Formats: sequence, C-alpha cells, structure tokens
Amino acid sequence: MKPLNLLIFFLIITILYSCSPDNNPILNDPIIESFYFPPSNSEEWEMTSPVDIGWNALELDELILFLNNNNTKSFMILHEGKIVVEHYFDNHDMSSLWYWASAGKTLTTVITGIAEREGLVDINNSVSNYLGNGWTSATLDKEQLITCKHLLTMTSGLDDSIGDDVSPNNLHYTADAGTRWAYHNVYVKLQDIIAETSNQSWSNYFNTKLRDKIGMSGIWFQTGDFSVYWSNTRSMARFGLLINANGKWKDEQIIPENYLNDAINTSQELNLAYGYMWWLNGKTSYRLPQTQLEFNGELIPNAPNDMYAALGKNDQKIYIVPSKKLVIVRMGNAADEENFALSSFDNELWSKINQVIN
Repeated sequence: MKPLNLLIFFLIITILYSCSPDNNPILNDPIIESFYFPPSNSEEWEMTSPVDIGWNALELDELILFLNNNNTKSFMILHEGKIVVEHYFDNHDMSSLWYWASAGKTLTTVITGIAEREGLVDINNSVSNYLGNGWTSATLDKEQLITCKHLLTMTSGLDDSIGDDVSPNNLHYTADAGTRWAYHNVYVKLQDIIAETSNQSWSNYFNTKLRDKIGMSGIWFQTGDFSVYWSNTRSMARFGLLINANGKWKDEQIIPENYLNDAINTSQELNLAYGYMWWLNGKTSYRLPQTQLEFNGELIPNAPNDMYAALGKNDQKIYIVPSKKLVIVRMGNAADEENFALSSFDNELWSKINQVIN
C-alpha cells in the first residue's frame, strides 16, 4: 500500500474508532458511570457513610452546628450521587418546600439548552425575533442588539437599577448589549420565548422536559412579573446531580453536553466568574449584583477551584465540584445579612466543609 493511501487508511480507522459508542465520552465517561441515580418515582435513595469514603466524620458535628447557628433549613451532600449527609433544621423536613430564589435561574438556563436542541430557540438570535419589537423601552436598533445569549450572560445592557419589573416601560437602555455586565431579572424573557415557541406554558414545558424526567417535585410560583421555583431539598439535589453528571440522567442525555459545558464556563469577558447564570470559582476576578465594581481574586477562596454554583437570595445554594464528585445543597434563611447571591457565609461554610471532606 502506498504511503499516502496508508495514511488515509489509518485516519479513517481513527475517526471510526473515536466515533464508536464504546469511545463516546458522553456515553462512556467513567466518572459518570460510577454515579448512582435515585429512582424517579420513589423516595428510595442510597446512602454512604463519611467514613466509607475517607472523610473526617468527627468534624461533621461541627459542620451541622455551624449550619444550625446560621438559619439553615436543610443541608445535603451527595458523593457520586449517593447521600452522605442529609440534615434538617427548624421544623423543616424531607417533604418541606422552600424557594430556590436566584439559584433557580439555572433551571431556565437548562431549559433554554433543551429548547435550543429541539429547534425552538437559537441563543444567538435577537430576542425580538421571538417577542417582536417593543419588548423594551430601548430604541429599535438597540433593542434588536439583545440576543438570548445576552440574557443568559447578564449582558443585555438594560438598566438594572430600576427594579424587578420586566414590562417594557421598565426596561431601559443603558449600554449596548454585550458591553456591560449587570445582574437583571430580564432573563425571564427566555421563559416567555420558550412558552411562545413550544405552544405551551413555561411550567408544562419545564415539567415535561426536566422535572418529571429526573423525579423532581416542585412548582413555579408567580411573583410579580416572574416565577420563583419552590421544591423540597432532595429535588434541588437531584438537579445538582444531573448537572454534575454532565447533563445525563442514567442513560439519557437530558441537557446537551456542549451547551452545558458553555454554561458552566466563563461566558463573556466582563465577569469571568459567570457562565450562563452559573457562578464560577477559581477565576482571577468577579463582579456581583447591584454594583459595577470588579473584585480581584476567587469568588469563594475556600472552595475548590473547579467548583461552580447556583446561588440564590438569602443563601440558597447548589455547589458542584466535579473533581470530588460532589453536590452540596443548602436551603434556608439568610445566614447573616440579606444578599442576592454571594455572601460571606459561602466562604465560612466551605471552611467547615473542608474539615469534613479533606
């Protein structure tokens, strides 16, 4: 066989081998295959003890005491999908509902990715393509600059100082889309887009495409112009497990893996610690809601560099640590001062967690 033909032959074999199911990184990721997934229609959920996975169980009491002293309602740690810690406080229990606040923004992120895969939306398209002109008070040319991706990344350029109202009269131009990062509830327009393009309500689409597939419970409660998700703690943990498993639940790839990878990495250059509504640790700087200041250093210095999080008002938390195969959930009232996402509690909590897991 001639050298050129031989080279082509080996290239074809390499491509075929890399595309076979046995070598598909999504289908055969050894990390994902080690995960346990609880049944979708049952309260059954396997547990493992801290001692069995080499953790310092003696420090666990200190962690629980810290949580109890800081207005916590519930706390869970999953390792490879199994429950290691599950604790409830202040008359809260396994069936109690609590609000996700802005941690639930990540639910909209996920549903947007699913809708894009189904051809209902293209995140690079202008929002006006779906909602028509006049959904803001900006001039037509400035409004049309705003894409669905700008909503995902908090770079719409709309004025974040006016409040949560997302009616056109309250959505004012401040800067061109993509040139300014500001935490803004205008992201809920993605829910309107998906409801419009799917010809069903936002909650019905959400329930069918995500909630029911992974056995979550919960409901969207309308608050003003946007909905807030309420669920029990285990449902929040199920969602975290889905994300930790690269969007896969058992044998089904629910969230497109490439989209999820974009969502949990830096999405723009204005706030390095922000993806598609996921907060990212391990970056050199970050920005916070309601300020245009840039802060040097990591988001949560005590947390692992690869940790990323869904953070909600008054310390609603989902932490995901791929390197340690961990999902950590905290629900409750504000540990100290009211906050919109990050608080000093995050770093203090991670100091306590580290004493257990390291």
